[in-house]
Amino acid sequence: MAGLIIVALFLVVALVAPRLAPYNPTLTDLAQRLKPPSPLHLFGTDGVGEDVLSRVIYGARIDMTSALLVVAVAGGFGTAVGMVAGWFGGWWDEVLMRITDVFLAFPGLILAMAISAVLKPDLNNVLLAISVTWWPIYARLGRGQALSLRGLEFVEAARSEGASTTKIVLRHLLPNALAPLLVQATLDMGAVILTAAGLSFIGFGAQPPTPEWGVMVSDGQTYLMTQWWVATFPALAILMLVIGFNLVGDALRDLLDPRLRR
Repeated sequence: MAGLIIVALFLVVALVAPRLAPYNPTLTDLAQRLKPPSPLHLFGTDGVGEDVLSRVIYGARIDMTSALLVVAVAGGFGTAVGMVAGWFGGWWDEVLMRITDVFLAFPGLILAMAISAVLKPDLNNVLLAISVTWWPIYARLGRGQALSLRGLEFVEAARSEGASTTKIVLRHLLPNALAPLLVQATLDMGAVILTAAGLSFIGFGAQPPTPEWGVMVSDGQTYLMTQWWVATFPALAILMLVIGFNLVGDALRDLLDPRLRR
């Protein structure tokens, strides 16, 4: 419940960001630069006078949308690859899994950095780069689920009735494989947010003045010892949202696994 409340709060903040933010997140005011938290600027201002609270609020929209896009693209593509490999077997399985192994052989963060550098560092390219490195996880998971389900009685019954491969996969395999995939996707939301923020922090992701949490932490590191609020509040936002998604993922795993319920 704690994780669900945290995620729900961030989701509401992201949805109503334009109404909730007191200032334009990219509005600069050098006369107000590096002001400490006050009634006028609750989270203070950064090095160019932008309101930190407004940027954190808009950052929730950017980071949550980014994580959803990556998990949807990587999860959808990877699951499809895994289901095809597990259902058909044979050379389909060999070819698709060897391609998957090639991607798994590279450290995910390094591969994402390389792709981002080649494509030009910006938010869209870094999301594409993370998706490219993330889909093998779902391919492996989807293949394992397909292998464990394809020989069960309800699948054999559908096959004996003349159901097409597409119908069997979509109506029988995928719904029964959804539980572990959903748990993995929920846990990956936090990991994707951390990865995207990390890449933005080192300059491979979103670029200033985009109100993205990783960019804000990177900008604030210069002032960390004196103007602590510039980096602290976006870092706390990352921390809380990642904890929230991890708690929700753990709860879903416990809820959907009958052995853990017992």
